Amino acid sequence: MTAEASTPNTRIAVRTASGRYNIRVFVAAFMSCFFVFAPSLRAAPDQCTPQNGLFGNFQATRPAQLVPDVTFLQETGAETTLAAHKGKGVVLNFWATWCAPCVREMPQLDRLNAFVRENRIDVLTISEDRKALVAAPKFYKTHNLNDLPVLADPQGRLMRAFSAPGLPLTVFINSAGFEIGRVIGPAEWDSPEIVSFVRQCLSPAPPSEG
Repeated sequence: MTAEASTPNTRIAVRTASGRYNIRVFVAAFMSCFFVFAPSLRAAPDQCTPQNGLFGNFQATRPAQLVPDVTFLQETGAETTLAAHKGKGVVLNFWATWCAPCVREMPQLDRLNAFVRENRIDVLTISEDRKALVAAPKFYKTHNLNDLPVLADPQGRLMRAFSAPGLPLTVFINSAGFEIGRVIGPAEWDSPEIVSFVRQCLSPAPPSEG
């Protein structure tokens, strides 16, 4: 029996059976991992695809683009960049006091920021006025805007870096610092449908435990 067990044919059969067993173990392990991550994989492609009619002109950015490292100004006059918001979702809006559609949507963006702040999403409204650090605070006070930061791009460098075709322009930036979509023109930013979309699209994934 010992000799029979050591014949070449027997050894081949043992190796073949062992190979099939290893393959089955590998496949089982792969499938178990797949089903753990499958929900997020399935959700990802649709997270920033709005329903028809939600925005007048939404453009998905495919592939996603790393946002430019261009400085803009805070209310104090200090320079900052979008990298300061990495780890959060960002709704980046370019506007100006002389832009009528921008003026109409600013109170909506103010409310949007109040709605989504708890989801680790920042709404940043960048004024393109030449004297933005004077004009924007006056505008905020006149229109009772309390939830938006005063930010300025008086030379238009950041707007040009995003190849903005005009105002208003709103860019969606994920928590990794990549542009994933943009809205050209105004929108109803405080509508329940858009608030829900912004949360779904830009909320950072919760930190993994352990």
